[in-house]
Amino acid sequence: MGLTAVQWGVVIAAFFASAVEYVEAFTIVLAVGVTRSWRSSLLGALAATITLVAIVGIFGVSLVQLVPIDTLRFIIGALLMLFGMKWLRKAILRYSRVKAFRNESAIYQTEVTTLEDEPRPAPGVFDKLGFLVSYKSVLLEGMEVAFIIISFGTGAKNGASNWLPAFIGAGLAAALVLGAGLLLRAPLARVPENALKFGVGLMLVAFGSFWAGEGAGVVWLGNPPDLSIIGLLLGYSLASYLLILWLRSQATRQLEVKTVQTPGGVQ
Repeated sequence: MGLTAVQWGVVIAAFFASAVEYVEAFTIVLAVGVTRSWRSSLLGALAATITLVAIVGIFGVSLVQLVPIDTLRFIIGALLMLFGMKWLRKAILRYSRVKAFRNESAIYQTEVTTLEDEPRPAPGVFDKLGFLVSYKSVLLEGMEVAFIIISFGTGAKNGASNWLPAFIGAGLAAALVLGAGLLLRAPLARVPENALKFGVGLMLVAFGSFWAGEGAGVVWLGNPPDLSIIGLLLGYSLASYLLILWLRSQATRQLEVKTVQTPGGVQ
C-alpha cells in the first residue's frame, strides 16, 4: 500500500530527527569500542535498543487505548511543538553566531581521553564500564527517537496510520548512520548536524501545530486539510529566517561597540 504525502513527510521528519540522535550516540559507542571493548560497546548499544523498542511498544499502545484521540492529538501536538522548538532554538542561535556549533570530533576525543584514564578489567573479564557508557548514551539519545516515533504514531487521525512511516524513517536513519560509521570507523563529524536540527525542528513544530490544532477543534484550510502543514512549515521557516537576521544584526552591533572601547572607556 502506497504512502500519502503526509506519511512521506512523517518518513522524512522521522529519518532526519533520528539521524541526528544516532550520530550523537554513535560517537560515544565508537569511543567505547576503540578505547575499551567492542564487545561491551556493541552489547550496550543492543541492550539500549531493545529497551527503547519496549518503551515505544508499551507507551505507544497504552496511549492509543487509554486516551481519547482528540485529547491525545492535542497533547502530542503540544509536546511535539515544544520538542521541535528546542532543536529550532539551538539551530537559530548557532546560525546567528550566538552559540558555537557542535563538534563531534572534539566530543569523540574528550570521551576517548576520559575512557582511557579509567582502569581496565582483567583479561577475559567483561568490561562493565564500557557496557554502561554505551548503554546510557544510546538510551539517552534514543529516548528522543522513541518520543518522535510515539508522537507521529499516535498523532494521526485514526491513531495508527503513521506508525509504519515513523518506523521506516527511524529504521533507515539507523541503517545509514550505522553503515557509514562502521565503514569509516570515525566520528561522523561531517554530518551537517545544525542544518538537520534546523530542518527537523521546523517539521516537528509544523506537525505539532497541526495536530494540536486538530485536537483543539481547529478547522484547517486545504483539501485535504493535511496540506495546511506545508503552509505552517513555510510560515515557521520565514519567521526563523527573519529571527536569524535580527540576531545577527544584534551580534554585529555589539561587536562594533566592543571595537571602539578601550580600557580607559569609550572613545
